Amino acid sequence: MKTYPLKQNIEQVYKNYTTEDFTVWKILFERQLHLLQSLAAPEYLEALTKIGFTAYKIPDFKEVNLTLSKTSGWKLEVVEGIINESDFFELLSQKRFPATTWLRKLNELDYLPEPDMFHDVFGHVPLLIEPKFSSFFEEFGKLGVKFKDHTHIVQMLGRIYWFTIEFGLMKNEDELKIYGAGILSSHGESKYSVSDEPSHLAFNAETIMNTEFENDKIQDKYFVINSFEELYLSLIHI
Repeated sequence: MKTYPLKQNIEQVYKNYTTEDFTVWKILFERQLHLLQSLAAPEYLEALTKIGFTAYKIPDFKEVNLTLSKTSGWKLEVVEGIINESDFFELLSQKRFPATTWLRKLNELDYLPEPDMFHDVFGHVPLLIEPKFSSFFEEFGKLGVKFKDHTHIVQMLGRIYWFTIEFGLMKNEDELKIYGAGILSSHGESKYSVSDEPSHLAFNAETIMNTEFENDKIQDKYFVINSFEELYLSLIHI
């Protein structure tokens, strides 16, 4: 997948959003929220409310950064698209989350070859204000920086990222709930992920680090945590 160089001082130009952009955001937001009210982890739904996202307004990064600064110290860093692993780890270690500012088109609502703003912002950003999850995210970045020259370890960290931050599930009162951004922002995968169709495996960092995945297909297995505390503590053993 194509990666983009990390450029300095790129900003979200809010006035450039079109009527179609606002329509796309509204459609995606409303249909996902309708699903997620019963499927998402309570922590995500609470964070979504606290961060103030609505269907009627594309998030303004300046406003989002003020909220993040007050709650968790994180900041959105505007990028053109997927950046390389080294830059990605470096940003996370500094509590800076890379986010695109472009939105898919109306004829692309259900599939994109690379993540857009809806995935980055709706999927990832709310949980940046959840203390244990955001601490896990930061420590994950620091590990990436520490081992950035060790290809095998970076590969294993990539698998942890995939099966937790992107496609993680959580057990809540004996029900499966979604917290991974890749599922939270996907209409097609939301119901599927918690159904009886895929495999649901107990969270184990060592197992995950040795589990391969395909990034262009719907998942056939998900790992289930019991809490964000468990997720955070798992980094101690890496």
